[in-house]
Amino acid sequence: MDQNRDGFIDKEDLRDTFAALGRINVKNEELEAMVKEAPGPINFTVFLTMFGEKLKGTDPEETILHAFNVFDTEGKGFVKADFIKEKLMTQADRFSEDEIKQMFAAFPPDVCGNLDYRNLCYVITHGEEKD
Repeated sequence: MDQNRDGFIDKEDLRDTFAALGRINVKNEELEAMVKEAPGPINFTVFLTMFGEKLKGTDPEETILHAFNVFDTEGKGFVKADFIKEKLMTQADRFSEDEIKQMFAAFPPDVCGNLDYRNLCYVITHGEEKD
């Protein structure tokens, strides 16, 4: 989403993302309305929260969990942060080092280097952490 890799999603990033998806003629008003939905600049954490709010009431958590389960062969509920970092930086829509830092700032691995993906999925789909 952050097409210019400056750490924030703005109107031009949205336009570029739509273009990459094949939608070329997106109106400025539509893009401005999307950006105005955010409480401030849209960094990775704000994006995840907004994304989660949009998904409330649906059931994508199971789908996201299933994707992580592929990597969690022992079913422990976590995966090594280094492994996820490597996958996110080398596969499909690759994350930058800054995006990885933002993700781990919002969802830090534990002292053993494990990422609690169940909590991450919950926040993505519900917009807040479990108690």
